Amino acid sequence: MTQTMTAETTRTHTRAATMRAIVKTQAAQGAEIREVPVPVPGPGEILLKVKRAGVCGTDLHIWAWDRWAQSRMKPPVTIGHEFVGEVIELGPGVTSATLGDLVSCESHVVCQTCLSCRTGNGHVCENTKILGVDINGGFAEYVAVPAVNAWHVPPNIPIEMAACMEPCGNAVHTAFAGPLSGCNIAVTGCGPIGLFAIGVARAAGAARVFASDVSAYRLDLARKMQADAVIDSSKENFVERVHELTHGRGLDGVLEMSGHPAAMRDGLAALRMGGRMSMLGLPTEPFELDWNRLVIFKGITLHGIIGRRMYDTWYQMDQLMGSGRLDIRPAITHVMDMEKFDDAIALLREGKAGKVVLVPWGEKA
Repeated sequence: MTQTMTAETTRTHTRAATMRAIVKTQAAQGAEIREVPVPVPGPGEILLKVKRAGVCGTDLHIWAWDRWAQSRMKPPVTIGHEFVGEVIELGPGVTSATLGDLVSCESHVVCQTCLSCRTGNGHVCENTKILGVDINGGFAEYVAVPAVNAWHVPPNIPIEMAACMEPCGNAVHTAFAGPLSGCNIAVTGCGPIGLFAIGVARAAGAARVFASDVSAYRLDLARKMQADAVIDSSKENFVERVHELTHGRGLDGVLEMSGHPAAMRDGLAALRMGGRMSMLGLPTEPFELDWNRLVIFKGITLHGIIGRRMYDTWYQMDQLMGSGRLDIRPAITHVMDMEKFDDAIALLREGKAGKVVLVPWGEKA
């Protein structure tokens, strides 16, 4: 899958001058479809023709221009960090990709030189830049990415699943941060990554996987992802229900995806002595916690999760999907034209969608 490069960029298409893209154009709510220059891959980069792109919770923050987005982004930026595309140009020096390859992308562009990167922990690189946030991303007809960030898609998985490998990697990282095989696991928060985590835990051999949320729509999706039981925490006592389901033993692990203080407290309370909570959900504000009762005296392991381990998580996810053991299609509820991005945002803000996948201009669903 390699080839010798010259100093010239290698390509398989007639280069267009401009393309359509969804751009965060200004420091305000919303995003716009704009005509922008087609990127030219630099040294070590590849150019992709985008085939599919997933809408993420981060994109909701960017669209709404909330506190996080205001503190992080510097418009104009083409957004979108979950995507799959065909390699159509190779920048100088690239030997790890071949024209025509179908690749998904790690969205974190890391420096390779900081302490974290040099000790095998690039997922917490001190100088991380994110595609679609700090660097132009994949809600476009074309996107240029570092070749090292490209992951060759398993040939037997559907294109919509390939578009979701990046967020599914978050679920894999969270789930694999502690024991799974033979364990009672709860997923608190059934957004898209929580839904993916149900499938990951089941594929990895969890004894039982329980799912909690306050949305009937999301709990129905959790059932479709084959959760062993779903708990509506707005109507049921989560801790009591878990103890009933586990015959009083409690949970071995909690995969916390909601960021909600009540879900975190309940999850910790439902853990057995010595259990673990892996935390991907982001609280909107600081909150109080009874550390003595819920964490210290129970010997709980807390693990903060960010992104995907590079590239351990990608190998794990590749094998789970490629083997057919992990099928996330029940969580993908909408496949829409990219020009309907605002409609996709509205569906997600109203809680009427799981994962939304966008089809770029010139591609067919």
